[in-house]
Amino acid sequence: MLPACSSIQPTPSKSGPQVVRDRLAAAGDAPYSAELRALTQSGPRRLQLMEGRVNLNAPFTGHATDTTEQYTEDVVITRERVYRRATGTQGPWQEFPASAAKGGIPTDRLPQYVRLMLARSASVHQDSEPLRVSARLTPKDVESVDKAVGSNLRSASTIDADAWVDSEGRVVRVRQTIHFASDPDIEATITFTGFKDAMPVDPPPAS
Repeated sequence: MLPACSSIQPTPSKSGPQVVRDRLAAAGDAPYSAELRALTQSGPRRLQLMEGRVNLNAPFTGHATDTTEQYTEDVVITRERVYRRATGTQGPWQEFPASAAKGGIPTDRLPQYVRLMLARSASVHQDSEPLRVSARLTPKDVESVDKAVGSNLRSASTIDADAWVDSEGRVVRVRQTIHFASDPDIEATITFTGFKDAMPVDPPPAS
């Protein structure tokens, strides 16, 4: 007698985009902190390097050092204001609204940013861990996630974006190659490491 054939079919493997969506959906909602390294460059020329520790999964706050070709400044980021002062000085802090200090990557909306990439036919590279998500965006696309960041990118034509999502659903790295109609490309990369509990961030004391 022939053995009975099983009607049970193997469960189909999930697509790369669905794996990323599942990771983002399963991520914890508790705030945490991480070491930040944000590098902006044009070709081999380094335009800006920011390093410090910031809070994520919550309003983007933290402490950092910001270095460009012209200056090195200490930076304190609170919910409402950003404070900057030349490193090694004791003078008054310059204050800016937090929204005015945003750059070209929506650091306080990273899960939403990855979901935007997935909605724009992103490819998911499943041969590495963390998973890398890649998509081509426009400034208007980014504006749908963060108006201030999208406005900062308004002069760009397109943005080639990559984001790395780890097994716990954290966005641990973002890289953007920003293309312009007539100017050289700019590449911006943010990397997060050393995850710990969230930390308090207060405005610096008055000088």
